[in-house]
Amino acid sequence: MRSPIPDYLADVMTACAPDEGGQVADYIPELAAVDPDQFALCLTTVDGAIHEAGDSGAHFTIQSISKPFVYALAIQELGLDAVLAKVDVEPSGEAFNELSLEEGSGRPLNPMINAGAIVTHTLAGPPADRFDRVLAGLSAFAGRPLDVDESVYASEAATAFRNYAIANMLRGHGTITEDPAAVVRGYTRQCAIRVTTKDLALMAATLANGGVHPITEEEVVDDAVVRQVLSVMTTCGMYDAAGDWLTTVGIPAKSGVSGGLIGALPGQVGIAAFSPRLDEHGHSVRGEDVFRRLSRDMELHMMNAAQPARATIRRTHTVRHAEGGDARVYALHGSIQFAGAERLLRDLVSRADELPTELVFDLSDVHAINATARRMILEVIRRLTLEGHHVTLVDPGDTLPEPDSGSGVRPDVVGSVGEVSRTA
Repeated sequence: MRSPIPDYLADVMTACAPDEGGQVADYIPELAAVDPDQFALCLTTVDGAIHEAGDSGAHFTIQSISKPFVYALAIQELGLDAVLAKVDVEPSGEAFNELSLEEGSGRPLNPMINAGAIVTHTLAGPPADRFDRVLAGLSAFAGRPLDVDESVYASEAATAFRNYAIANMLRGHGTITEDPAAVVRGYTRQCAIRVTTKDLALMAATLANGGVHPITEEEVVDDAVVRQVLSVMTTCGMYDAAGDWLTTVGIPAKSGVSGGLIGALPGQVGIAAFSPRLDEHGHSVRGEDVFRRLSRDMELHMMNAAQPARATIRRTHTVRHAEGGDARVYALHGSIQFAGAERLLRDLVSRADELPTELVFDLSDVHAINATARRMILEVIRRLTLEGHHVTLVDPGDTLPEPDSGSGVRPDVVGSVGEVSRTA
């Protein structure tokens, strides 16, 4: 049976295709010559399922979509504090190529505008092998070797007058110390790396998956790096349209003037669209239409209410323990974070006087527990054990650490509730 998702994506493209508003990026000669009717869409889940529509294998240059990924590589290499010392994280409210710096410090306002991205490029490694590191890093995010479109690079480098001005401004403030022209050439080469819509969806999915590529399973960057990058994408990725984007679409995103647009929704999907006609902010017109439809139809807005904490406890029931006597089973499900763990703890505390000696926590339907919730659950198990309860974990997915992994907790671990005879 064919999945209906590609058909849905194709329907979305059909609905958005009649919009011929906007213009290609004609200030770069090579980009001015592209076919403006190209259109593609790709959605990749964090476990590696790829759904495509349109010509998702067509190549184009990554342009400003490289910014969040190079920002991630710089943080991974130098640490967040070192990068923050050079580039701030405040929304600029200005166009992507504005000549502006933070008053006093000389820092660019954020890494998503050109001034910040030029500085971030210099933080990606020493000049001798910097571009090789950038290319290798972006290739790791894509899950395959990428290369450079030399004709676009030459065309853009010959006309990058505003970026040369920005780099000279940065050099004048001491924000960069290298030759401004050389830095711009390196940054321009970074922007001329060739990708496909499928590549971009996988790169976005790697961010959505906490820095781990969903297919190669390589950890490209740490999850703490991803949190920083996605936060900045949320507030700054769409430049002076970031507020409108956040309220209407609600997906951390980044655009590029070749017509690419990516979105990364943590724990769920990476999405990429490609259509070369741009609006006044430098964003793909059709790409924005696509994202608005996906956000609305699939309820992908990051502010949509998550699973309520009360739903963490799917049900409670009684079983006959293997050693005799009744056991109380807490069947949990979903993705458990602080609020869900707090709901479990509150239920246990409220029933403290009536809890039987034998307790079972069934995690069969739990697909994730974050670090905070894990500590909370292990601590309540520890306290229950100290109070004389015998705790059994049903944890086939190994979502909690092994017993006594430094916590002092020694519950029994079984593969299923079936190992504990069920009673009426």
